[in-house]
Amino acid sequence: MSTELDPAMIADVVRRSLVEDIDEAGDVTTLATIAPDAVGACRFVTRQAGVIAGLPVVSAVFDTVSEGRVSVTEHVADGDSVQRGDVLAEVRGPVRDLLTAERPALNLLGHLSGVATATRQWVDAVAGTGTQIRDTRKTMPGLRALEKYAVRCGGGVTFRTSLSDAALIKDNHVAAAGGVVAAFEAVRRHYPNLALEVEVDTVDQAREVIDAGAELVLLDNMSLEDIRAVVAYSAGRAQLEASGGLRLSNAREVAETGVDYFAVGALTHSAAVLDIGLDFSES
Repeated sequence: MSTELDPAMIADVVRRSLVEDIDEAGDVTTLATIAPDAVGACRFVTRQAGVIAGLPVVSAVFDTVSEGRVSVTEHVADGDSVQRGDVLAEVRGPVRDLLTAERPALNLLGHLSGVATATRQWVDAVAGTGTQIRDTRKTMPGLRALEKYAVRCGGGVTFRTSLSDAALIKDNHVAAAGGVVAAFEAVRRHYPNLALEVEVDTVDQAREVIDAGAELVLLDNMSLEDIRAVVAYSAGRAQLEASGGLRLSNAREVAETGVDYFAVGALTHSAAVLDIGLDFSES
């Protein structure tokens, strides 16, 4: 799983997180209380059950702070499910480096694991229906690649990572272009080989774009009745994605309409941090 991550991207995120935390004076509390030659070990331990994502980022944080003097031993892998009390990884090295790297490492690991955990809940909610859980562009600035990676660790899939690698026609595009079919045809004419999704909010719009040849249609805030009507009309001609009004409590009911995907912005914009601690070990 970690092979999906670009080392240069990780290095940039780590650098920016450390710049926020460490200025020219350094970690003044640690410098004042910890002897420069002190060596120790600590363990990342989960305080709650969840799915892990971000261990390669943790390693990068410690490598950057310690310039390679800290060793990281992973006991689980990204994408693994864990229980409260599980040891995720152990780090050994200069205590000053361990303490200075602690908060940036925990911030990133907890956030990404929270995204992976939230995703797994949605994946489990629709298991067996054939519906896949997809992320959106509702990500934190600078963390999109890592957050979408965390979604994949949780069992979700990625549609597009930027405004250029796929087209998504939304309501404002439709209004500006003079209609949903006009917008669809304009994008298809300018970018004939690009993946293209069309957002609609009525059954009539869905029928229009499906008849026009749309291969991927997003059904925005539609009722169950309307979703079922579009699924029946499409009859497999287009892949269909439900968006808006989705909750874990109604996920299975919506998935059983026959849609191919859910677009769930909450995976990245509202995921709770997975509670993980860094505990010093005796040895």
